[in-house]
Amino acid sequence: MSMTLSNAQTNRMTVFRFLRSYGQIAVLVILALILSLFTPRMFTEVNLMNLARQTSIIALVAAGQTLIILTGAIDLSVGAVLALCAVIFAGLLQSGYDLPVALAGALFVGALAGLVNGVMVARFRLASFVVTLATLSVAKGLTLLYTGASPIAITSEIALVFGQARWFGIPAPIWLAIGVYALLWFVMRATIFGRYVYAIGGNEEAAILAAVPVTRYKIYVFLLAGVLTGFAGVVLASRLGSAVPTAGDGMELVAITAVVLGGTSLLGGEGRIWATIVGAALLNLISNALNLLNVNSYYQAVATGCIVAIAVLADRYLRSSTRK
Repeated sequence: MSMTLSNAQTNRMTVFRFLRSYGQIAVLVILALILSLFTPRMFTEVNLMNLARQTSIIALVAAGQTLIILTGAIDLSVGAVLALCAVIFAGLLQSGYDLPVALAGALFVGALAGLVNGVMVARFRLASFVVTLATLSVAKGLTLLYTGASPIAITSEIALVFGQARWFGIPAPIWLAIGVYALLWFVMRATIFGRYVYAIGGNEEAAILAAVPVTRYKIYVFLLAGVLTGFAGVVLASRLGSAVPTAGDGMELVAITAVVLGGTSLLGGEGRIWATIVGAALLNLISNALNLLNVNSYYQAVATGCIVAIAVLADRYLRSSTRK
């Protein structure tokens, strides 16, 4: 009897672990099938391509956020930094600089913002919530000062390649997102950087006792996240054909939502980088379906918030169940 009960508990924990690891994929497929019953246009080629393009932009923005959350921190400045990098990119192009210089300028600004966040959080032990909230305000102010609150058009055809080109019939942002996540997957899975990130997020005190250079690697994470945010800003500006000062408004919440829906724990130390793409797809699928159903945008915000709350509760339940 006890052996049967033990086997049943083992099987249940195996199911829970599987759901924690891959449940979001099942939810994505099931939700897509259900929504397709109400929105026949869901699986048209045009809509699917549009879904994939929009998902890739969200995924690029959420890539750096995933790394930061894995360490147990959070970044509220991602939207403002993205907009600042985008306008720097477009502004340099408009001033006559070549594409490599404009790209380097945008990535440098993103890296600088990440470095400042990282030093303040890791070196001075300030709460990431407070630090990045301050960075958000500074970056937004600099963006408005630089642009005069007006969009900056991108007239260089070659600069539009990041957002509007098609490679083998597939929009460039999709290829770029695949490339970024493939690289991050390798880094997080096969390098000491990835092991240290998970160690810091899992138990920072234990990581310190294990001689992990926690301060340095936290700064590395914020620095890398800043570069990724800068690149996302470049792709978004290229996609729109202009850098809009308000394009990043609310993007930090979208990125956090994608990370949470992808199963990464807000407590840090647990999550898979590839799952953030699934989370971004889930978020975008819901938004797209509600748009096709002509649902009021206010209700869309309510629905998204409820889904995030359910995802967090489900993650907490599955986490506690697998530890019993």
